[in-house]
Amino acid sequence: MKYNLFSTKVSTLSLLLTLSACANLPSHLIVSPDIMVTPAVSYQNKQAQLSVVDMRTTNHVVQILRDGEAATLLSAQESLEQTIEKRLSTHWKKQGLVLDSNAINNIDVAIEKAVISVNQQTMEYKVQTEIVLKVTIENDKQTLTITFQNRGNSDGPLQADIAVLERNFSQRLAKLLTQILASEKITNFLK
Repeated sequence: MKYNLFSTKVSTLSLLLTLSACANLPSHLIVSPDIMVTPAVSYQNKQAQLSVVDMRTTNHVVQILRDGEAATLLSAQESLEQTIEKRLSTHWKKQGLVLDSNAINNIDVAIEKAVISVNQQTMEYKVQTEIVLKVTIENDKQTLTITFQNRGNSDGPLQADIAVLERNFSQRLAKLLTQILASEKITNFLK
């Protein structure tokens, strides 16, 4: 009798945890990479065109995988292309780079990977995050291609917190964008 009562309580608790996790799931992820300080690079009398393209086959940023269930997918509230283009444009302009659609230098940023994969179990989760951006710069004589990537893993008890995943993803993306803005290879190629 005691076993059945205990089993019923555990089952009820598990069901409540599962339902509360599903009920609190947002429809979109807010990706907001905050670049605190513009890297100290100075472009004088340099111009470039900037384009950002998402090369991924799907546009979701978070995929939550549970055994025996369809994956839960969340995309960014604003497209990653727009977010990345806004941040790079703002900071390159602060560095003195003139962004002009008629410039000889073309800067193409390709989003090759940008995903948070959550493997959700009943009482624990594991997270793998990967962001890969490929920057290609062309002028009338040559081409420079550099790949920037950031990967990380984490785990924890109970349910993955979407707000924490959102913050960590934004921080990882901000680090990559800062690396692009501070890249000596890019700076020297555009000069």
